[in-house]
Amino acid sequence: MTYNNPYPNPAPRGGFGRPPAVGSSYPPRMPVPGGPLAPPQRQYAKTRAQKRGTGLRFAFGYLAVLWAVFFLNALLFGGGLNYFGIHPLDPSALLHIVTAPFLHADINHLISNSIPGAVFCFLIGYSGSRVFWEVTIIAAVTAGLGTWFVGGIGTNHIGASGVVYGWLTYLIVRGFFNRSWQQITLGVVLGFFYSGLIWGVLPGTPGVSWQGHLFGAIGGIIAGMLITSDDPPELAHRRAQRQALKGQRRV
Repeated sequence: MTYNNPYPNPAPRGGFGRPPAVGSSYPPRMPVPGGPLAPPQRQYAKTRAQKRGTGLRFAFGYLAVLWAVFFLNALLFGGGLNYFGIHPLDPSALLHIVTAPFLHADINHLISNSIPGAVFCFLIGYSGSRVFWEVTIIAAVTAGLGTWFVGGIGTNHIGASGVVYGWLTYLIVRGFFNRSWQQITLGVVLGFFYSGLIWGVLPGTPGVSWQGHLFGAIGGIIAGMLITSDDPPELAHRRAQRQALKGQRRV
């Protein structure tokens, strides 16, 4: 016996009461709101292992460059590269603010900048490559220019300590600007362990460039105030909301 279907044209696949066609979405998905006013979306952040790897690369790279330049200067140039330190108020040596951080007077000078510098490199590099370079450039330029303007005429300032001081002060203060309790806690711990370095920003020790230390520390504070690339996602979202609202008001 055969049975004729009284409905010659069945509802198309994917219609009401029918399973969806291949490739369709069921149940239908609602569009996700976008724009700066939308809630922050979960992103695939770097793993801790990747962050540690970035921090270690900067730390070991810092040590490799400093020690390579030191032995190159000592063995091939007999210390002659030290001429490329900062000569205050000498226009011909203004660009030496770029080379001075790589030069060191002796092995003790080099070691004193190597250990804390590597630690700070790792901690800042852990936040990302962009953060590291932004902090380093601001600290180096501020320390170099400040030393060039304030350092005694006829003196020669070399060493990475100005940048090291900038890294340290950045790590201490950044949590207050980023509203991050984790970063504030880390800053307090670093401030406690390296509290003895505070005397380096004061004049009185012969042969020590307190100007480089002082202006390097100022550069670290400036970096903590200006840099936003290490903001927590929530803080970055709130800033984007404020900017969007300001733009709407202007329109």
